[in-house]
Amino acid sequence: MTAPTHLDGNSLAGLLSEVFAVEPTVALRRCPYCRQTDTLAQLHVYGPEPGMTARCPGCSAVALRAVRRPGHLWLQLGSGPGGFRFPLS
Repeated sequence: MTAPTHLDGNSLAGLLSEVFAVEPTVALRRCPYCRQTDTLAQLHVYGPEPGMTARCPGCSAVALRAVRRPGHLWLQLGSGPGGFRFPLS
């Protein structure tokens, strides 16, 4: 029997609980397009409907999208397809 080459997503729980428990506006982001580094607070945010879209202040590339719906929050990092659905209490 061969050893597994990966862990499942549960292995990220501890690490992400540390990240999501801190002040998010001071988190740094480096744009993959223009290479500008900014904090979340420096991003240009548009919204509120149908959700909030945060863009790089240097080149306007999408940094993240957040859409709140009853009972959950959708979070997309970057402009690619896919996203995360977080349950809200």
